[in-house]
Amino acid sequence: MQFKHPEILYFLFLLVIPVLVHLFQLRRFKKEYFTNVRFLKELSIQTRKSSKIKKWLLLATRLLLLTCIIIAFAQPFFKAKDTKNSSNEMYIVLDNSFSMQAKGKKGELLKRAVQELLENMPENQTFSLITNSQTFWNTDIKSIQKELQNLKYSPFPFQLESAMVKIKSRKSVFNKDIVVITDAIGLEPKQLKSIDKDFNTYFIIPKAEHKNNVSVDSVFIHQTLDDFYEIGLKLSAYGEETKDIPVALYDQHKLVAKTLTKFGGKQKIIYFTIPKKDFLGYASITDNGLEYDNTLFFSISKPEKINVISIGTPEKSNFLSRIYTNDEFNYSNFAIGSLDYNSLEKQDAIVLNELDEIPQALQTTLKSFSKKGGNLVVIPSATNSTANLNQFLMIFGSIQFKSLENKEKLVTKINFNHPLFSGVFENKIDNFQYPKTKTSFEISSSNPAVLYYEGRTAFLTSINNPITSVYVFAAPINLENSNFQQSPLIVPTFYKMALNNQNKGVNALTIGNNYPFLVDVTLSKDEILNVKNDNETFIPIQQILNNKVKLTFNDFPEQAGNFGIYKQKEWLQNISFNYNRTESNLAKANENLLSDHKKIDSITTVFDTLQTSRNDNQIWKWFVIFALLFLATEMAIIRFVK
Repeated sequence: MQFKHPEILYFLFLLVIPVLVHLFQLRRFKKEYFTNVRFLKELSIQTRKSSKIKKWLLLATRLLLLTCIIIAFAQPFFKAKDTKNSSNEMYIVLDNSFSMQAKGKKGELLKRAVQELLENMPENQTFSLITNSQTFWNTDIKSIQKELQNLKYSPFPFQLESAMVKIKSRKSVFNKDIVVITDAIGLEPKQLKSIDKDFNTYFIIPKAEHKNNVSVDSVFIHQTLDDFYEIGLKLSAYGEETKDIPVALYDQHKLVAKTLTKFGGKQKIIYFTIPKKDFLGYASITDNGLEYDNTLFFSISKPEKINVISIGTPEKSNFLSRIYTNDEFNYSNFAIGSLDYNSLEKQDAIVLNELDEIPQALQTTLKSFSKKGGNLVVIPSATNSTANLNQFLMIFGSIQFKSLENKEKLVTKINFNHPLFSGVFENKIDNFQYPKTKTSFEISSSNPAVLYYEGRTAFLTSINNPITSVYVFAAPINLENSNFQQSPLIVPTFYKMALNNQNKGVNALTIGNNYPFLVDVTLSKDEILNVKNDNETFIPIQQILNNKVKLTFNDFPEQAGNFGIYKQKEWLQNISFNYNRTESNLAKANENLLSDHKKIDSITTVFDTLQTSRNDNQIWKWFVIFALLFLATEMAIIRFVK
């Protein structure tokens, strides 16, 4: 036990005074003589004994009373166990990602966490609050009460390392107390490594009662008919067996179609038929899980013809004219000697069909063409030198040709997961009529192949960028060297290679994925494009590329929805944004990773723990209580003891 004012203990010497008062009676007694004291003697002795007992009791209580009062004024206390951290700075890391929409025993996890902070955070406590979307430095609970009550869900997943970087950037001589409130969805070991070992870190893990959830993941054009699109809507189910789910399709806010679907597995594709025209709407489901992934916004632009040029001899390019037909494509073929380089900038896709050599001027033009969003298909010639091919391919990535092999090879595998074949095959096909080649190059590439030879070497591979793709064949595909032109794969492969990310039909971007978006418009130096709808307006980062503008959206917009791209007041085209679906699987909570960290059940427990371990245990109040008890005891002795 220690004393805040130990000098007051010197007053304990005053205890001598009551002792002296009781030992030396100052009253003088006078003798009185009685004729007969036989009857009084016994009573006198008995009274004298009771008087002595009463005096000693009063002496003891008064000594104890005075002692307790003196010790109370000296303010005794027991020193705290964790005194060195008593001046720590407080940081609250609050996960407000969409997975916190899940319902716990007392409601939505985020809303309950906010309520606990408002109810249990000490009013005089200074702290910093870090969420996925906002940061409040050196504040108190009253100052940010309204902000907490109006805190919205963030479209960005919870990233613990990002919060830790912000905390570490706050240089201070004091250590830090960190309280992390998260449901641990997507928590990974590498994120926990970002926690400084010197930090005093607590985790509060609110838990969802039910982990069932269904999300609308994506939409694609499954089939294009004369007057209609058949679109596919992909749903994913998480958790236990899912009941029937109502699915609705809206154009603007008008209901187009509605159905009821039942899952037979973890994924389900539902098909709808819509008119072949501009479409701006959304697909919606109703389930008892998370709300944010129940709606998918998308737009479909009226189809325009795609410009495709093949460069090569006409006799080897005839098969392309049968694929790129006039109803969907503006196709033309040029020999290398008659090629108009100025026309290349206006194309959507260019096919280099077995050129014996790729001139330097063409390489430079194609490099610029690719940067502006055009797709490139390279079919090698058996007489082209590998040095010339490799010099050209180095412009785009790490694909390199090795020596030519005069050996027949059979294509044996399709990469169904490759973006090129997205929406092409309903099911994986095993008994496919695969093509073969007589001579081929061996390709060295770190990119996954689209089509594989036997032995897992690449027949067709690609370099994919956000706005463009470069496709490279390992062998000539003329009729003398290959039967690929007779294969069922020829049409979907070349058809999809002519489509880039912008003209695949469906437009549904993800907020936070900084993929560039190309708009066909010509701007002057002072003109800009803006994106807006009824609720939000923003100006994206933009770069002028001749007759196109490349837009980058970063973390905009703040809310998912359908938007329009405008040049001043002139509408150019529709664009749709959606939230990332990474929070949809509530079973991804990795609470087990926190076995080596401190886990607390509530914010109240955190402050109780800190107060118990860091605040000195003041016990002077007990001595005041004891003093009052001894005072009451003294009064009782005086009144009742005879």
